[in-house]
Amino acid sequence: MKFYITTPIYYVNDEPHLGHAYTTIAADVLTRYHRLKGDDIFFLVGADEHGLKIQQKAQKEGKNPQRFCDEIAAKFQFLWNNLNISNNIFIRTTNLNHKSTVQKVLQTLFDKKLIYKGEYEGLYCIGCEEYKTKIQLINEKCPLHQKEPELIKEECYFFKLSNFQKKIIEKIQNNEFKIEPIERKNEILSFLKKEKLEDLAISRKNVKWGIPLPFDKSHTTYVWVDAFCSYLTGINWQGDCKKIPNFWPPNLQLMAKDILRVHATIWPALLLALNIPLPNKLFIHGFFTINGQKMSKTLGNIILPIDLINKFGVDATRYLLLSQFPFGQDGDISIEKLEKKYNSDLVNGLGNLVSRVLTLAEHNFLSFSDNNDIKKDIQKTLEKYEKTMKNIQLFETLKIIWNLISFYDKYMEEKKPWKIKNKPEQLNKILSSLLEGIYHLAVMVLPFMPETSKKIFTQLGVKFKNQSIEQIKFKIKKDENLFPRKK
Repeated sequence: MKFYITTPIYYVNDEPHLGHAYTTIAADVLTRYHRLKGDDIFFLVGADEHGLKIQQKAQKEGKNPQRFCDEIAAKFQFLWNNLNISNNIFIRTTNLNHKSTVQKVLQTLFDKKLIYKGEYEGLYCIGCEEYKTKIQLINEKCPLHQKEPELIKEECYFFKLSNFQKKIIEKIQNNEFKIEPIERKNEILSFLKKEKLEDLAISRKNVKWGIPLPFDKSHTTYVWVDAFCSYLTGINWQGDCKKIPNFWPPNLQLMAKDILRVHATIWPALLLALNIPLPNKLFIHGFFTINGQKMSKTLGNIILPIDLINKFGVDATRYLLLSQFPFGQDGDISIEKLEKKYNSDLVNGLGNLVSRVLTLAEHNFLSFSDNNDIKKDIQKTLEKYEKTMKNIQLFETLKIIWNLISFYDKYMEEKKPWKIKNKPEQLNKILSSLLEGIYHLAVMVLPFMPETSKKIFTQLGVKFKNQSIEQIKFKIKKDENLFPRKK
């Protein structure tokens, strides 16, 4: 099965933050899960590099915009490498192929008379790169950036977004265009039924850092139109609406809730205008707070992903971020909470179980006995694991895995295998059950903690090929503990 998954094309006006890492780790977990199942998967991440905000920031730092983008994009790529993200491509909107394809798209829409010239007067938030209506503001300020939008009046080109409102509503309602969780679907449907979509200003005349319109070089295209096209150019689309790459449409697009509205309005409208199939599903996750407060440089409570990697390690960082609260909801974290969970779940949980079993098995295990007494428990766990992963319930998946760890801890305490070393056959049967459990734990944690999984397989002396335990010959070689204790 072919499977195409994307994160948002992150806007590179600043360094990558915890929210970027959270979305991308989740996408990587799902990617690795599908590869584990044998799916042919394409995983896209990328950088959105045009627009007024970047132009102004580059000027402030005394750099040309391309150099500024090169430096920030490199920081994103550095973080993804450090987090062991297994993306197929890092698409950049400054790529020449992307630029030429965007111009083909704009020309196609212009030829279809879906783009027209006019004049726009409105409240423009530079932070969002988006015009705002008064109903979207709180105390006359953008709720995300806490700044009053600028009143701008200028010549621009419009895309007939209003033409597609009814069709978008229909497709969301009948789940042709799925939006999950359900509360986000209801939220966007409520908006679309109450608010009339206005035609979208898609160009700026005074912004030089952007892709020129092919039919009027004095204008550059609006950043969202440019960015959305990268979901297609990232799989090597050349702009011909009759020749769409075979990975299209995306099976899943992951994003935070602050960009749901544009992804549920502008994005499907562009695709409908081009007669290109819509993504199968958008899955929307929530925001982090730190000790109950919004992350803010002013408050000094920013937690950078690289700081977590340096403190806990790569796999532990991946696990800790996804195990804090259900994926799709808002949640609160702190360094203290992360430290506590690291020690309880990873050091005392998975790490301790693997260490105890392999220490005992290294000198007492004879050969694998398939006739053990807990196969049914493992099978039930695997079924629950599959269900939650398919439903993108990553928090619940991790709970299932850690319930199995607790089950094995209790099993060891009940059987006390260290007391029956003089009964090799009985001990071997218990060790076979425990080793089978460790093997399946290594399989299940692989998408979340790939290096930890690899270490477990190495200590078991097996080469992982699939989820089957049949005909595996364990050659136990105990190594150092998986997770060093943090003080």
